[in-house]
Amino acid sequence: MRAAVLGRPVSHSLSPLLHRAAYTALGLSDWTYDALDIGPEELPDLLAGLGPEWRGFSVTMPNKQMAVEVADRVAPLPALLQAANTLVRDETGWRAENTDVGGIGMALQLAGVESAPRAAVLGAGGTAVAAAVALASLGARQVDVVVRNPRRAGDVVRVLEALDVRATVLPLQGARVTAPVVVSTVPVDGQPAVAALDWQRGQTVLDVLYAPWPTPLADRVSAAGGTVISGLEVLFWQATEQFELMTGEQAPIGAMRAALDAALAGR
Repeated sequence: MRAAVLGRPVSHSLSPLLHRAAYTALGLSDWTYDALDIGPEELPDLLAGLGPEWRGFSVTMPNKQMAVEVADRVAPLPALLQAANTLVRDETGWRAENTDVGGIGMALQLAGVESAPRAAVLGAGGTAVAAAVALASLGARQVDVVVRNPRRAGDVVRVLEALDVRATVLPLQGARVTAPVVVSTVPVDGQPAVAALDWQRGQTVLDVLYAPWPTPLADRVSAAGGTVISGLEVLFWQATEQFELMTGEQAPIGAMRAALDAALAGR
């Protein structure tokens, strides 16, 4: 059986480490997991040419929207988000799933965020939409959507409105982000802009990036007296759910965490 992570760039991904550790822990010697440098325009041809040994894919930027378009069946959550971070092969073909929402929610809760009535999301891509749903599940009633180009905020606003959450769109330049809980999905090239915002003591900020760490945003929030959550936590928890979807086995959380800790210690 074969699985892989699909993205561009993808060489930095720690998904192979986590999934391979799970295979080893459970004795799944007939499973392999690779990293494939694939962009959205290549995804349809890739899936069409695969043999039956391929069972699942972790889908990262910039492929999350395309994963929904090419899937034979779309689960309710990615249908709402119009973004999938997982493709699983079953008897009907390729099924789109999304484990980002669970990963973001778990990362926030384990950091002590029990509720988030007022929150903010930085960015407007597929991960930002997942963050909006995770915040809604934590009780958000007002979410500020902070984006470089406000015209790109439509998907995040659409999902928040569907969940009966008020959304305010703010341009990133000059924005005042005062929400107590913030999720940043801004890619590396946008880090200088988000780090330059006026961060405040007591804010909790989840930066979904994890390589290189700490990010400029993480350094700035920490210096201001805020709490920073690394995107590694999102990666870890969404990967445990992906593993279960792909293999049908319960994720060996201890073994996966040990592999991640060992890899980080060696850096």
